[in-house]
Amino acid sequence: MELVLIGIGTGNPDHLTLQAVKALNAVDLILIPEKGEEKADLAGLRRAICADVLTNPAVKIVGFEMPVRDPANPGYLSRVNDWHDEIAGAWEAAIAAYPGTRRVALLVWGDPSLYDSTLRIAARLSGDLCGIEVSVVPGIMSPQVLAAAHRIPLNGLGAPFLVTTGRRLREEGWPPGVDRVVVMLDGGCAFQDLPPEGVTIWWGAFVGMANEITESGPLAEAGPRILARREAARAEHGWLMDIYIMERKTPAE
Repeated sequence: MELVLIGIGTGNPDHLTLQAVKALNAVDLILIPEKGEEKADLAGLRRAICADVLTNPAVKIVGFEMPVRDPANPGYLSRVNDWHDEIAGAWEAAIAAYPGTRRVALLVWGDPSLYDSTLRIAARLSGDLCGIEVSVVPGIMSPQVLAAAHRIPLNGLGAPFLVTTGRRLREEGWPPGVDRVVVMLDGGCAFQDLPPEGVTIWWGAFVGMANEITESGPLAEAGPRILARREAARAEHGWLMDIYIMERKTPAE
């Protein structure tokens, strides 16, 4: 059996590559995670993408209940590891309901290689699915889409940039050795805890989608606007996907 992990960009059907469209039409089964009413839009977007590009009537689209992380587990890594075990079990149960399936696809936001655990979860499959062949179809990543929305390069001239998470930024501060950072998975808005002097931020939510919103400017001025727009967007949609880039300049620059 083959498990095909397909990067689908940030929710815009136009982000799909020709390779992704061909892969979707070549599988027997597409699994769609169902995350409850608050995130029903996410399952709906996956189904809409399938409806837009599927031409093979033999492909089955099946939803499965997505496990949630246990808030009672105090350890971040152990909480995530337990969660991944449960997700692998949910995949196994969903696939087992369709005996004879040879190729299964999962639609992954962005690209499976960047701050996504689908590949790690696939390695946990057991039983009849142990040793399953895994293939990856790369997708457009949200940092690319954000940079395009703001019409900026991801890196400074001949300079590096670092991709990190809100949790690490909050716990460790600005990463040493770089002046530009891309921050993902930041539900707590860690930029609030940084000294704003000399920092510019480019932020976006639902990037690449029809309801995309963006803000940019000096952190001291743009930060409060971002917080207000995040709150309004979450209240309107019930969920939020956002990402931001920050650049720090010293007074000499």
